[in-house]
Amino acid sequence: MSGQQWTRVDGSEPEWETIRRTLTEAGDTWAVVGLSNNTARAAYGVAQVLRRFGKRVVPVHPKAETVAGETGYARLADIPFPVDVVDVFVNSSLAGPVADQAVAVGAKAVWFQLGVVDREAYARTRAAGLDMVMDRCPAIEIPRLR
Repeated sequence: MSGQQWTRVDGSEPEWETIRRTLTEAGDTWAVVGLSNNTARAAYGVAQVLRRFGKRVVPVHPKAETVAGETGYARLADIPFPVDVVDVFVNSSLAGPVADQAVAVGAKAVWFQLGVVDREAYARTRAAGLDMVMDRCPAIEIPRLR
């Protein structure tokens, strides 16, 4: 996949480089916003893929449910340890505030899942110095690393 030349939303570098860096270099603690014990939801399946890829998956959901043995938190600010990447499974209209919270907690990257698009949040997050992936799924991108 090294020949892939997707362009990032802001045009600053090939998107594939940001995807690769987020998956392999940003760190192993991923907060998954919208993750619950509902196995029918996409967040649950993606969290399983992230775990198999060696990531610690921290659930963030208003119910603060424990998922796969990992304590859940109602908000990113409630997590008592550093988070490397914030993976966002919420409606696009709610995603911008989550990206802002990711910046506030010191995350290194934000990942908006398939169908989650907020160009203003993308620009704010990038301006704050974080990597940002939008409208993509890590469960689809991980196999492309090989």
